[in-house]
Amino acid sequence: MARKDNAASTANPGRLKQIALTYKMTRKADSKIGLIIAAVGIVTFGVFLGIGLLIGYPVYLGILGFILAFLAMAIVFGRRAEKAAFGQMEGQPGAAAAVLDNMKRGWSTTPAVAMNRNQDVVHRTVGKAGIVLIGEGNPNRLKTLLAAEKKKMARIVTDVPVTDFIIGNGEDQVPLTKLRTKLLKLPRVLTGPQVTTTNDRLRAMGDLMSNMPLPKGPMPKGMRTPRGGGPKMR
Repeated sequence: MARKDNAASTANPGRLKQIALTYKMTRKADSKIGLIIAAVGIVTFGVFLGIGLLIGYPVYLGILGFILAFLAMAIVFGRRAEKAAFGQMEGQPGAAAAVLDNMKRGWSTTPAVAMNRNQDVVHRTVGKAGIVLIGEGNPNRLKTLLAAEKKKMARIVTDVPVTDFIIGNGEDQVPLTKLRTKLLKLPRVLTGPQVTTTNDRLRAMGDLMSNMPLPKGPMPKGMRTPRGGGPKMR
């Protein structure tokens, strides 16, 4: 019991510190966050307390209003914090991959499955909505990159729908702040086992990062790469 109490006591300050840090970061991008959260809490509590006074149960509805006000404040704070974080990431390389990675539940994401010399990049995520390819970079170049990735996948996965999005604020593009919502609105067409099978097939195909010939460990100091591309047998 003592260990559990100690673990809980050390976890709570950590959570409070994390909430405080999130609030500070959000306030930099959203200066009205404090006023908005306070207004949501006061209005929610006031509505329930007012109803309680009208029907003769101010204590019960006051307690319920307090709980719901706290819940509403938490929801509003979470959404605005997420929006502020997305706003700070927007336009930075890999921002879409970070959004996809935060979804996690029900989605399996592989970042940078395709990339060109201009650093236009395609990420892939798989879920019950099928395969979704998300492109970051120049829209014209990404069309070619997305088409090539679809053609490559078609050799292995033929019975799974593929959707593609290009991140941006132009026509037929998806803003980074709306990517999560866009994915969640896609129709569910696969079962859990089908998602697993699809992921296994795509992993067997490999991706850009796993196929790059990078050394597995740190290169020793003073060691040079042989000009012939590798050591020669004598």
